[in-house]
Amino acid sequence: MKKALLIILLVSSFVGFSQEDAWVYFNVKNNSQSYFDNPLLMLNQRALDRRTKQNMSLDSKDIPIDKSLINQVKSVAGITVMAQSKWLNALHIRGTQSVINSLKSFAFVDKVDFANKALNQTGKKASTAKIKVVNKVLETEVNYAYGSSLNQIQMLKGDQLHQQNYTGSGKIIAVMDAGFPGVNTAQPFQRLQANNQILGGYDFVNRNNNFYTGDSHGAMVLSCMGGYQANALVGTAPDASYYLFITENDASENPVEESLWVEAAEKADSLGVDVINTSLGYFEFDNATYNHTYSDMDGKTAFMTRGAEIAFSRGMIVVASAGNEGGTANPHIGVPADGISVLAIGAVTATKTVASFSSIGPSFDGRVKPDVMAQGQAAVLSNPSGSIVTANGTSFSGPIMAGMVACLWQAFPNKTNAAIKDLIVKSADRFLAPTTQYGYGIPDFSLALSNGLGVNDFSKTDLFLYPNPVSDFSMVSFSENFDTGVFRVYTILGQKMMEQTITKSSPTISLKSLQSGVYMYKMDYNGSTKTGKLIKQ
Repeated sequence: MKKALLIILLVSSFVGFSQEDAWVYFNVKNNSQSYFDNPLLMLNQRALDRRTKQNMSLDSKDIPIDKSLINQVKSVAGITVMAQSKWLNALHIRGTQSVINSLKSFAFVDKVDFANKALNQTGKKASTAKIKVVNKVLETEVNYAYGSSLNQIQMLKGDQLHQQNYTGSGKIIAVMDAGFPGVNTAQPFQRLQANNQILGGYDFVNRNNNFYTGDSHGAMVLSCMGGYQANALVGTAPDASYYLFITENDASENPVEESLWVEAAEKADSLGVDVINTSLGYFEFDNATYNHTYSDMDGKTAFMTRGAEIAFSRGMIVVASAGNEGGTANPHIGVPADGISVLAIGAVTATKTVASFSSIGPSFDGRVKPDVMAQGQAAVLSNPSGSIVTANGTSFSGPIMAGMVACLWQAFPNKTNAAIKDLIVKSADRFLAPTTQYGYGIPDFSLALSNGLGVNDFSKTDLFLYPNPVSDFSMVSFSENFDTGVFRVYTILGQKMMEQTITKSSPTISLKSLQSGVYMYKMDYNGSTKTGKLIKQ
């Protein structure tokens, strides 16, 4: 989508952009061993414990970028460093094309990747440069609510988890958004403040600690999870703790916001965060040469999506709004909702019909997106002044879902992020027949809780194939120790119909070539073999 829930007005005038945005990637990380020997220099104890529970070891992505390399880039006249990512070993920089290209002469520079793809040697043809007048108005219809927030929780059977005291206690959610005014003063947030559930935050856009400012969008998003006003609003995770990070600049639309998001995700990782909620998404920018295309929605191209995938590999769950472009010429999900491991959330009405604005799937490479749905039309929430209102958008179905993710994980603190995500997806009402509008459908968290109580965590040889029965695509879910494997499909008479190599980063299997019927599958991986029945619809 173009932005969280924002209207972008196009003006057909052409301008030149002398300053370009780009990422410069490094090929080295110095002093790695000293960090491995002293991991608390990189991550706090809670973050290390999260890794230990999920059998996730430290690796080079956890090592900070060498400051001397950053300083060398900064020393180049005309270069401004806008953001940095240790996970991707890259800096987001701004400067003229020639000055940015001069960085390739440094021995420690692996490559330079311009946001304007036409400037890269293998770049795609860029869109014609246009200037956009950006009207930072929420694409929402806000009215005073005469009902309550019960429906949006009951729809997910979240009230049944709350009745068992699974309210997010002990879990930490990082909210990445455009600002949080009123969270320190408005009544629906006072319970969070009184119980010290706001653990901190940071404004990555302005590089300061004042996060109770900016656009009101983030405050409204937070209220869907942590808001509490008796008989009016109860968030889906009222007892979770929160970090509030401003990564979105509501005055402009630029790829640097993707980089700031990744930087904030790295900070969230270091602080031991469990769930990242992002009601932001990106597709088009002020400079149209930077725009994404649908072909970029493949789970591995956009900078922010790549960062979200690494966040999952660190043991967190990333919950992203699918987008509000369902009724536009570009109706598909945006960045980072296209991520393979990202839980992308679409929007439904109070009666469970898909909201007309909710962005659709599939991802460009054919995976089911959105993943699951929650109420996003007439969602009940608080505005920064403390008024309980209703608003429309996947910006709100996303956090409604993220809060429930935290509640379910509270019930199973020793399960992996992959196991929690699987329980949610498999509990959805369209799991066996996903669509491009609904994804796998609306989860039943009571069912997910029951299923979790009867399912052990993945062993080293566990394999799950879902959905099954399948229409076109299935996914393989493994334990964390899985590296690579070979998936084969046979007829019941033993004739091999297909063979595909599967990796943890590419677990999707295309079964489009198969005719409808019953098959047998065989998966060889990590010295083990798993067989089973596959039903192609």
